Amino acid sequence: QEAVDTILAGAQKKNKILNNKEKCIVSYHEVGHALVAALQTNSAPVQKLTIVPRTSGALGVHHSRWEDGDHTLMTKEEILNKIATLTGGRAAEELIFHSITTGASNDIEQATKLARAMLTQFGMSDEFDMVAMETIQNQYLGGDASLTCSPETQTKIDAKVVEIVREAHTKALQILKENETKLHELAKYLYENETITGEEFMQILQAKKLVCEENASEDTTV
Repeated sequence: QEAVDTILAGAQKKNKILNNKEKCIVSYHEVGHALVAALQTNSAPVQKLTIVPRTSGALGVHHSRWEDGDHTLMTKEEILNKIATLTGGRAAEELIFHSITTGASNDIEQATKLARAMLTQFGMSDEFDMVAMETIQNQYLGGDASLTCSPETQTKIDAKVVEIVREAHTKALQILKENETKLHELAKYLYENETITGEEFMQILQAKKLVCEENASEDTTV
């Protein structure tokens, strides 16, 4: 797992020390991603969370995995859930600190690319249907993309991309609001331990459900 982390996000930057405030913000940010991912039907469950800085500049790392093993094709619903997950970190910052940081820059880039690809490459829009709005050139040399539509259509695409990301952001914020207690609990655990495994994450998350189920059973009996 450490080898995978090193390839994806760089080696641990042991000489980089976050102050307590930054460490707290990063904890909520990473848990925000994971919580939104875990609570969506078609989203990948969390595999590992860490707030150990990396040489790539990442202050935290959130890994997800697909329960059914190899996963090549993605449905429209899965992509929308992925975009919501990407906005989960920023949403957590807004909800808890009523402020935002620069920590979501890579999330914003990925979410925007996914939303645009839905419209221009994957034909996942009722408005544009199965019309290619973008072509990929030199696919094996970096994959440069260029739009093949009118300026008017490009303007519509830009507006639709903003709409998709905004709706996903709103969805993520709502999920976190409804599970704020669990957000605090998980963030506190991550802050104190710096790393949390998928198994530990799910144990903490599911503990709430078990308590709710027990209370519901007691209420029914009464």
